[in-house]
Amino acid sequence: MRPAFRTALTELTGVTHPIVQTGMGWVAGPRLVSATANAGALGILASATMTLAELERAIVEVRERTTQPFGVNLRADAGDADKRVQLLIEYGVKVASFALAPRPEQIARLKEHGVVVMPSVGAARHAQKVAAWGADLVMVQGGEGGGHTGQVPTTLLLPSVLDAVDIPVVAAGGFYDGRGLAAALSYGAAGIGMGTRFLLTSDSAVPERIRREYLGFGLDGTVVTSKADGMPHRLLRTRFVNGLDRENRLTGLFRTARRTAQFKRMAQLSWPALLRDGLAMRKAGDRSWAQLVLAANTPMLLRAGLVEGDTDAGMLASGQVVGLIDDLPSCAELVDRIVSDAVSQLSRAQATISPTKHLFGSVSPSDPEDE
Repeated sequence: MRPAFRTALTELTGVTHPIVQTGMGWVAGPRLVSATANAGALGILASATMTLAELERAIVEVRERTTQPFGVNLRADAGDADKRVQLLIEYGVKVASFALAPRPEQIARLKEHGVVVMPSVGAARHAQKVAAWGADLVMVQGGEGGGHTGQVPTTLLLPSVLDAVDIPVVAAGGFYDGRGLAAALSYGAAGIGMGTRFLLTSDSAVPERIRREYLGFGLDGTVVTSKADGMPHRLLRTRFVNGLDRENRLTGLFRTARRTAQFKRMAQLSWPALLRDGLAMRKAGDRSWAQLVLAANTPMLLRAGLVEGDTDAGMLASGQVVGLIDDLPSCAELVDRIVSDAVSQLSRAQATISPTKHLFGSVSPSDPEDE
């Protein structure tokens, strides 16, 4: 594959194209990640919904499916976060991405072993913090994305972060085609990150019936709600999600207790370990005790929707961009299309620029002043 663009993202990670498939829980497994990597983009495994043993098996499977670089998304506040960091080091994973800011010592340890560190941020001040701690680059996600990084749109968040830090910035939130890649590069970003667009490919493990259901939603087809676990998430407006707002407190607590027990069994955690994880989450962030009680809701509800395909009992995560997507290409087809379209878009834009002495300090051959 011949690169059409060389950016700080491609140079740091070794991928061919400046496109990142983000680490979506229950979605970004070995199948999607390896297909993305083989397409020349950066695939990110989502490990938050995996046990340590499951993560190791997933890394091994990705390495069996591709020889290209890939990454793993880690939860910095997980009780076994240091063991997961060690896994990445042992298996030579190229990139460690984080949804929450990693600790300075985690960044230092990863970088010491050649792992590129890419935290996700939702504000310029967060980017400055992780940059000062040694992060190699950051991904900024605007409000159009998954809903948990704030309401500021990418068009405003991206330039604010670019102005605040000297490390490379990857733009996410609202990207799905070559125009978006061209726009992000024009802003000064090193590449783009996409979640929903990769979820809606033929390489995605989400049931095809559910993927086709996504295609029926418009730009107003998502809602940001905190009803699941007290934290904002952008979800498709399914009948189940609309019903969350009408659920009474007693029924909600009963269902939360059941889902917490299910999550404990799925994650192979003891009750003390689950409590320790909750305390770590509270220490690392600003969650209230009420939010911690609800924390197991989201992974179980997303699993019901994205893995089991039960939209009557589960949630479907989505960015607003779902309203602009109308097909399910392979990752290879998608990446090739985006890169080709971005090249064409930038070429057309360049052709509209007239070189004049006023703009560029030079005079075009047809300038009347030369005659």
